[in-house]
Amino acid sequence: MTAKKSTKDDPKNRQTVTPWKVETAWEKLSAAELKQLEAYCADYIRFLSDAKTERLAHDIALAMAQKAGFVDMDELAAAGKKLKAGAKVYRSYHGKTLFLAQIGKEPLEKGLSLIGAHIDSPRLDAKPNPLYQDDCMALLDTHYYGGIKKYQWVTIPLALHGVVIRRDGTKVSLNIGEDPGDPVLTITDLLPHLGAEQGRKNLSEAFSGEALNVLVASRPVPKDDGDKDYKERTKLRVLRLLKDTYGIEEEDFASAELELVPAGPARELGLDRSMIMGYGQDDRVCAYATIRAILDAKGIPGRTRAAVICDKEEIGSYGATGMDSRFMENTVAELAALMGDSYSELTVRRALARSRMLSADVNALHDPAFPEVSSPNNMAKMGCGIVISKYTGARGKSGSSDASAEFVGEIRRIFNDAGVAWQMGELGKVDCGGGGTIALYLARYGMDVVDCGVGLLSMHAPQESASKVDIYMGYKAYKAFFEAK
Repeated sequence: MTAKKSTKDDPKNRQTVTPWKVETAWEKLSAAELKQLEAYCADYIRFLSDAKTERLAHDIALAMAQKAGFVDMDELAAAGKKLKAGAKVYRSYHGKTLFLAQIGKEPLEKGLSLIGAHIDSPRLDAKPNPLYQDDCMALLDTHYYGGIKKYQWVTIPLALHGVVIRRDGTKVSLNIGEDPGDPVLTITDLLPHLGAEQGRKNLSEAFSGEALNVLVASRPVPKDDGDKDYKERTKLRVLRLLKDTYGIEEEDFASAELELVPAGPARELGLDRSMIMGYGQDDRVCAYATIRAILDAKGIPGRTRAAVICDKEEIGSYGATGMDSRFMENTVAELAALMGDSYSELTVRRALARSRMLSADVNALHDPAFPEVSSPNNMAKMGCGIVISKYTGARGKSGSSDASAEFVGEIRRIFNDAGVAWQMGELGKVDCGGGGTIALYLARYGMDVVDCGVGLLSMHAPQESASKVDIYMGYKAYKAFFEAK
């Protein structure tokens, strides 16, 4: 007996197969949307140039929200007010973490549509007793914050930002080095003529954390001036400048938060102006998109929309303003109390467990200069859209929340329906390293979470680079998520 030929092998019955190919997103935009892209990126450059610290990013975002009609949750609670669908509220925490929400038509226990990003970035922090003199130079002793390559921070112009709480409890804000007329600070390096031994060391040994001392002055006060017995006369000049200009005493450094960051504004990058280069794009590129998306989202939502920009991600999300704190659940509890009289802990637990979240954090792009650490088929490419990361973590997915296939499928549908250019991406080859985000701190409540952010070149460097089209697609993706049914 001769076997019958399978109908599946008949060319007439074969299904059409469409290979998935990640392509440049530039060609997918109309002329009108290209104008929107340029306008959005111009706004973003201004934000990135001004938001050099987590405090500044918080304050700018808060001002944007207040201008858009968001009101203080804590003030509403104190006044005994209740929230109705469409109401817009915010909650600020220690001036470093900010929660925004637009109340939906559905009960809170149905869950939130949440996007979260962080606004802290790698930097140098002044130590509690930072000012000292060596030879005739006055310097600031620093402690680096987050993961940095120390050699990248030497010989570049630095700006000083932060707050000082004086003896009488008043707060003084510092911003030195950003205005074109300001002086800048720097960290010195050894000249190549004397650097033979330094050059033989590996990078971690050639540049130590204790050597990242910032040069702030070199001119001593005159010997015939007051305080004749004071030997450190260059340091004395700095102390007098601080006293005369800001009313700051040396003891006030004990209650200060002073951060050294690269001086100067963000800029367009490339002869074609297709990219943006600036400090702190990890993760302020996603934080700005998150804020803009919730401010621009149309209509009254079914689910309550919420956005959070937080502090301390770069050092593990610890502390009161990090996402490893109780800030999120406490804020949802406050929100539940404002939305009805039948508040219970069960309502809060259900709201968190039934929420869905985009963890808005950046990812690494394939860099042709370093192909040895790149996973060719699983690393994002510049200009091809926002990056979805099903999991982050290190090596064996350590420190990852690993999103479900069902939720990734839902996000794909939302992005495709909205015309968002997207791609999948991992952080390089499996055994080459890895990284984490805030995703796992929200996933522990049982909510669906997936990492989704803009790809960067030179991540954690003093100057990071991103494509304008990827930056715009981040905003478009987050807005689509908020507006999805």
